[in-house]
Amino acid sequence: MSDWPQGPTGGRDREQYGRGASRAEPEGARVMRTVRGAPGVPSQPPGGYDAGQAQGHDGYGQPTTYGSAPAAPAPGYDPGYDAGAPGQPGIPRQAGPGHGSGGPGGVPGPAPRPRPNWRRRITVGLVVCLAALLVIGVGTYFWADGKLRRDVDLAKVEDRPEAGKGTNYLIVGSDSREGLSDEDKDRLRTGSADGRRTDSMMILHVGDNGNSLISLPRDSWVTIPEFTGSESGNRIPAQQQKLNTSFSIQGPELLVRTVEYNTGLRIDHYAEIGFGGFANIVDALGGVEMCFDKPVKDKNSGADFAKGCHRLDGAESLAFVRNRYNVEGGDLGRTQNQQKLLAALAKESATPSTVLNPFSLYPTMGAGLDSLIVDKDMGLFDLASMFWAMKGLTGGDGTQMNMPLSGFYAAPGGQSALKWDMERVKPLMEQLKNDEKVTVKGGM
Repeated sequence: MSDWPQGPTGGRDREQYGRGASRAEPEGARVMRTVRGAPGVPSQPPGGYDAGQAQGHDGYGQPTTYGSAPAAPAPGYDPGYDAGAPGQPGIPRQAGPGHGSGGPGGVPGPAPRPRPNWRRRITVGLVVCLAALLVIGVGTYFWADGKLRRDVDLAKVEDRPEAGKGTNYLIVGSDSREGLSDEDKDRLRTGSADGRRTDSMMILHVGDNGNSLISLPRDSWVTIPEFTGSESGNRIPAQQQKLNTSFSIQGPELLVRTVEYNTGLRIDHYAEIGFGGFANIVDALGGVEMCFDKPVKDKNSGADFAKGCHRLDGAESLAFVRNRYNVEGGDLGRTQNQQKLLAALAKESATPSTVLNPFSLYPTMGAGLDSLIVDKDMGLFDLASMFWAMKGLTGGDGTQMNMPLSGFYAAPGGQSALKWDMERVKPLMEQLKNDEKVTVKGGM
């Protein structure tokens, strides 16, 4: 039997379309499934064929055998599907081990690695770095803020003048020996006096028209205004005394009141550092560079420096700023030296080797904050503003001077004091209060 639905096969006559055909129209197209064999292997019709089928042709003049058993596939050939029932299409197989292409014997090779997404990697890296910096910054802020000793309450200051423009800091260096061991006292040559007294006082004005640093000689003869004693509770009448006496009587609050009373300038913030803290900051920085036009020697403070530039450690820096007996101008020359060293210290602290090096930055901050006494309203941003203003003064940004003086004054009890030149002091304080450019000259 033939598998074809119509007409005989072999040598019998068949109905064909064309010359000699018995049909006037061509036969409709028939769908035949074919399977692509391996190279060199003839294609076979899907499904089975009767044995003994006569040889025909494929329409291209090539002989094709029908009616015989399908030829065996070439070695290694895989048709890619499982044979179905007669007359039904095969079932494709999923690619798996031993099937498909890509490797020897049809085994798939390794999947190609995707190209790295560098834009994504860089973005993720930047986000991680920014997050880490934020965490470090916030942690450092709270660490530093917790170290500030906010012991001074400016709210207790009486009869305060009105606030002006800009910000005014009263910076005080005290002779406090707090926290110093006997060995430290010998090394720093501080002595063993109890309590604390002012060793230097400065007004720092920070404003839009330049910063100004004015030293207040501790022997300035001023009026200490009326105040209430903290221990007795009694009202103490006004008196004429040296400026540093106000600090000795009742500490920072009375000193601020005395400065405000005699200048008419409102003090916004107070900062004080003792001997030990000052020396520790210098040592944490690895010293500070200072240059001298002539030799400096003082047996009382321990200063002993040849002419030229030197890198001073903490003890040597303290000896330099405390020197008052072998310095031109006495106490006035001493205040100028204090300004120079504080400005150099601020400059040294702001160098990239300090700011960008945590092994230098954190010890320096720790040494300064541990020994710094400030007012209750002082924040880290106020402290940073004070610091950068001091650094700017080193580069010539602003004015550094002594309070205008008219000369020496023979105070009662044989004391020698300095009198302020009020004809220059008043316009100077007005310029600071109004945040104007300072034109008044200081000193004598």
